[in-house]
Amino acid sequence: MKHKHNQFDMSQAKGLDAGQAESLFSRIGQSFRKSHQNEQRETQAIDAEEAKRLVDCFETANLGWFWSTDRSGRLIYISANTAKAVGKDISELVGSSFADLFETSENDAEQNRSLRFILTKHRKFADIPFKTADVEEDIWWDLTGIPQFDRDGEFDGFVGIGKDVTERICAKQEESRLAHYDSLTGLSNRALMSKKLDSTLSAFKQQKRACALLQIDLDRFKLINDTLGHPAGDTLLKNVADRLMRLLSGRGEVARVGGDEFQVLLPDWDDRGELSDLADAIISSLSQPYTVEGSRCVIGASVGIAISPFDGRVPEDLIRSADMSLYAAKGAGRGRFSFFSEKLLEAVNERKILEDDLRDALNRNEIELHYQPLVKSKTDKVSCFEALMRWNHHERGSISPGIFVPIAEETKLVLELGTWAIQRACQDAMLWPGKVRVAVNVSPIQFADPSLPKIVEQALKSSGLHPDRLELEITESVFLEETAETEEMFASLKRLGVRLALDDFGTGYSSLSYLQNAPFDKIKIDQSFVRGSNKPGSRNGAIIAAIVALADALKMDTTAEGIEAHDELAWIKSLNVSQIQGYIYSKPIVQEEVLGHFGSGEWKIEPEGPALQRDDRMSIFRKVRIIFGDSYEAAVVRNLSKSGALIEGLICLPERTKLVVDLGDGQLAVATVRRTNDNQMGVEFEQRLINDGFGGLCTRRRVSPYLIAAAGLPDAKSVQLAIS
Repeated sequence: MKHKHNQFDMSQAKGLDAGQAESLFSRIGQSFRKSHQNEQRETQAIDAEEAKRLVDCFETANLGWFWSTDRSGRLIYISANTAKAVGKDISELVGSSFADLFETSENDAEQNRSLRFILTKHRKFADIPFKTADVEEDIWWDLTGIPQFDRDGEFDGFVGIGKDVTERICAKQEESRLAHYDSLTGLSNRALMSKKLDSTLSAFKQQKRACALLQIDLDRFKLINDTLGHPAGDTLLKNVADRLMRLLSGRGEVARVGGDEFQVLLPDWDDRGELSDLADAIISSLSQPYTVEGSRCVIGASVGIAISPFDGRVPEDLIRSADMSLYAAKGAGRGRFSFFSEKLLEAVNERKILEDDLRDALNRNEIELHYQPLVKSKTDKVSCFEALMRWNHHERGSISPGIFVPIAEETKLVLELGTWAIQRACQDAMLWPGKVRVAVNVSPIQFADPSLPKIVEQALKSSGLHPDRLELEITESVFLEETAETEEMFASLKRLGVRLALDDFGTGYSSLSYLQNAPFDKIKIDQSFVRGSNKPGSRNGAIIAAIVALADALKMDTTAEGIEAHDELAWIKSLNVSQIQGYIYSKPIVQEEVLGHFGSGEWKIEPEGPALQRDDRMSIFRKVRIIFGDSYEAAVVRNLSKSGALIEGLICLPERTKLVVDLGDGQLAVATVRRTNDNQMGVEFEQRLINDGFGGLCTRRRVSPYLIAAAGLPDAKSVQLAIS
């Protein structure tokens, strides 16, 4: 362009004098400058109009939106679409704080990633996601901002762009949810629980804090899957998850870690009394009937409990301890809980040995029946005996039924043992006076065996016992599946003429409907209702009275189990129970003793026992340490109850002496000497022991190994300081 102007100027200038030429060039210059300025103004107008059109197009297409703020962070401009998305008018937003449009999470605040903080830095930022505040649905934006400065270099606000990334963020969150949460129940999954357990134990190790881990396994869940199908099983698992969440009510983290396995993480829980109450509540809640696709389903639950740092300081160890506790609970008969203890490590190996030995026990004549009398409450005369199986091991002596019966049920050896028990009981009862009955327990596994009626019929025929003298005691768990097979089994047994008793009534899955339908002749009231029923404030007496009234209306007998003291006996008799069973009359005895008591044709027993019910005492041989003064001495516990112990092996301390009984594994029980006799002394615990879920007793809390290490055990003074 410049070159053309020069050519024109030169051609026009030929033949002109200097003044004329100067004038011409001046006019041309003015004309050029004016033309250039007009052209610039037109271009600016066209550019602004085009920019506005492009911005409108960009925003209308929802590709993004623009924003700008003044130097104090207040909005100067924001797109109309954005204002609409957050439910406000532009006039409301302009002049307001830009940062107030977005939420600030605690995590953002900790990492200094909040928008308010970023804007104070006056530096460029790009593609940072923020969630819109105060809107019903989640809206996420990626924000990019560029700081503006005036001619003096002073900060003059931000201009920027935003993009709606809600779909991307929600997809990412869903991906994270699927990776960390169980898609069926919505609970945390194994991966997330593992992370939470790891972080909790790491933090608590530094802070010397405790936490508990509960391992929960559903009993008989496979049966639901097999009979009703997997969709029904899935529905049942959702119901289980809902019950757990309601029961925990935010007190811990609940996870589904397997098919029918759940975990509960409880930070700052180490009171084994509270944990046992919670475990009982979980078992009770999960064992209540469910309605799934129109069918009534009843399952059970077993719970293993491990507490950090006592039972493991890292996730792997704590989970292993909880698993082992769960295994012990299931092995002890299911539907119960167990705390971890070192004895469980030995129990695993012992159980395998006992299982092998139990297979040969019948052939070795190591199994026998003992008989416990049931007396008429009005006459104290024996009317029935309950047959109780005992195992006299060839090397170990007497093995508790609480140990070998669960093994027999799990290995199905209970079928062989149960058949033998029915046959032997019928044979023994034939030698008793004509009206005395024998009661034999029938396990749920036996009851489900189609050959049971034939086995009973054969035993009656071979022994010659009248069917009315045989009672079969059946627990409520046989009603887990109210099927045609169950009804037919009841009908088949009643056709034989035998009597049926509902055992342990009130402890399982009680329903009045099956009392109406099942042909029972007797209800046995579990000793858990009897124990403490006469204490002030107890409702058990009212419950027993109601059961007796119900049984009378249905023409059924009633038996109260576990009576040991005279105060309980008098109370139970006043409630009009038909029969009474318990140590106050007799422990289980062998057949020879039974026959010896029937010389006159009947046996009337005078009740003998303590005047008042006291805590159960277990005869044991347990090595302990006694801490008193500056001494830390070895001793042996001979008897142990929730309230006290009989200790021997020490020079007896004076009555009212305060001491500490070190039961091992961090269990320190403060006690007071109440009586002394030679080298024995009876002590009363300051805080009662609790059930450990495995047939034993334990302290509510343990002294942390951190404190024990810090105290420098076995320094008695340090121990006493640690537990004070």
